[in-house]
Amino acid sequence: MSLTSEEIRRYDRQIILPELGLSGQQKLKEARVLVVGCGGLGCPVLLYLAAAGAGTIGIVEDDTVALSNLQRQIMYATDNVGEPKLQEATKRLKTLNPLVNFIGYHTRLTADNALGIISNYDIVVDGTDNFQTRYLVNDACVMLNKPYVYGAINRFEGQVALFNYNGSATYRDLFPSPPPPEQAPNCAEAGVLGVLPGIIGSIQALEAIKAITGIGEPLAGKLLIMNTLSMQSRMVRIPKIPGTPTIDKLIDYEAFCGVTAETSEPLDEISYEAYMRLAESDADEAPFQLIDVREKHEYDSFNINGELMPLSELEKHLGKIRRDKTVVIHCQSGIRSRKAICLLKEKYGFNNLLNLSGGINAIVMPGS
Repeated sequence: MSLTSEEIRRYDRQIILPELGLSGQQKLKEARVLVVGCGGLGCPVLLYLAAAGAGTIGIVEDDTVALSNLQRQIMYATDNVGEPKLQEATKRLKTLNPLVNFIGYHTRLTADNALGIISNYDIVVDGTDNFQTRYLVNDACVMLNKPYVYGAINRFEGQVALFNYNGSATYRDLFPSPPPPEQAPNCAEAGVLGVLPGIIGSIQALEAIKAITGIGEPLAGKLLIMNTLSMQSRMVRIPKIPGTPTIDKLIDYEAFCGVTAETSEPLDEISYEAYMRLAESDADEAPFQLIDVREKHEYDSFNINGELMPLSELEKHLGKIRRDKTVVIHCQSGIRSRKAICLLKEKYGFNNLLNLSGGINAIVMPGS
C-alpha cells in the first residue's frame, strides 16, 4: 500500500532527503521491526522507529516499571511505577504515532518462543542487558537469516553493531564465548549514566532505518564504541571467524553463559516474601543471619540491613559467617549471591545457606 497524504505530511522532513525519498519512506512503512526489551535502550529505539514511520513494530517485554528505571527509561512517568512496561510503552507510542501497528508480547524471549516470534519480522533490535539473551537473539536471527541490531551500555560507555546483515559477521564472531557472570554486571550492578542509553539506543534506531531503507553505510562487520566521558569513539572491525560451527538449534543460554549455579547441587532459595516472614518472627534473636555481598557504594545507596561482606573480599569475612543458624545471602539480582554460596559450600563446607531469590531487584522499593 502506497503512502497516504497524511503520511506524506507527517514524514515530510524525511521524505525531502534525497537519499531517503518516497521510496525509502515506503520501505519503512512496509517494514516489520521487532524490539526486544523496552528499557533504557528500547525506549529511544521504539520512540524513534515509531516517529520515523516503521510500519509494524513488535515489542517483547514482561517487566514492570520501577522507580529506578525513570532516570534513563524516558518512555515512562512517575505515575507508571508498578505498571507493565509493555502496556505503558504501547500507550505512549500510539499517542506519538497512531499510524504504526504495534504488536506486544508480554513475555520473556526464550529458546522456546524466539523462532516463532522473530520469524514474523524483517529485523530485530536488541534492547536487553544480558549475554544470554544476546546469544539467543543472535542464534535465532542466524537461523532465520534476519539482521540483528546490537547495543550495549556499561557505566559511561556504549557499543553498537549490525550483525548478520548481507552475510556480515554475527555476535558470535565478536564474542565467540561469553565472559564469566561476575565480569558481566548489568546496569543494576555497575550503574549507568542516564543519558547514555538515549545516545546508544538512538544509534540503534538509526542502524535499523539504514538497514531497512538501504541508505548510508550500516555498521555491518564493524563495532562502534563510544565513551561519553571523553566523547571519543572508535570503530573496530569484526571479521568473520572461519570454521564457525553452523547454528541449527537454540540451546540453554543461561547454562551457556554460566548464569546457573556453579555446583552440581541446586541452591536453596528463599523468596523475599518468605524472608520477610522470617524477619518478622517474635524470637528474641533473629532466626537467621543476613549477608549482603554487593559493593559498598551499592550498599550505601540502598540496603535491607544485611551485614556487608562484598563478594570481592568475602573470604576475609569467613569468621563472621554463622554456622549455627540459617544464613540468607543476597546481592542486587541474585547472581553474585549464588556465586558466593557456591564458594562457601564447595570450598568451606557451609550447608546452612539460602539465596534471596531475585536479590534487591525483587524488593518493592519505597515509592514504587
